[in-house]
Amino acid sequence: GSLTHWKRWKKIVKAAVKKDILRKNPCEDIICKADEEALKKDILSIEEMKQLIATTYKGQNQETRRAFIFTLYTGIRFCDIKDLTFANVDYSNKVLTFNQKKTQGHSSKSYVNIPLNDGLLALIGTASTNPDEKIFKLPSQEMCLKALRHWTAKAGITKHITWHCGRHSFAVNILNNGANIKTVASLLGHSSIQHTEKYTRAVDSLKEAAINSLPELKI
Repeated sequence: GSLTHWKRWKKIVKAAVKKDILRKNPCEDIICKADEEALKKDILSIEEMKQLIATTYKGQNQETRRAFIFTLYTGIRFCDIKDLTFANVDYSNKVLTFNQKKTQGHSSKSYVNIPLNDGLLALIGTASTNPDEKIFKLPSQEMCLKALRHWTAKAGITKHITWHCGRHSFAVNILNNGANIKTVASLLGHSSIQHTEKYTRAVDSLKEAAINSLPELKI
């Protein structure tokens, strides 16, 4: 995100000052506050996930519904979900394999393998005769976001939920349930654990909030 870019830029400027390329560090007095809270408030808890899945309404786009539930259960980014085809599914070994859009060509770990349980296989549906057929026939990204906003509102969820929040929710929920960080990094297709660490911070703050949710202790 933008904070990462800012941190990298600051390092470059600092090095330039050190090597006398720049006389003064222009970044010194600038404070960039990232919304560390953003991760906390934009995560659907397991209960909210159930609430959302239980919510259906007349005229709901079934493709966006299926795709977002798939994101909540796999952590796959929107840009990858929309391009998944039946060729990505190995039904006999129950595995989904795809090449991540974001890191294609940049990382040797751009391929992701996700084990498919019966629930996920049911969401995908039976194999198509055309392997290039898309699993989810999604409208434009804007329409998908509109559909998601409408659906969360109908479910009584007041959080600001985007498609990327589905990925965040998946990561935080499985970490909360005891998955180790290496497993989570591998499922999310992260090239290093460093990228996954922000989720452990979110888990820590959720644990803190859970402890503080009890009535105040006055002894």
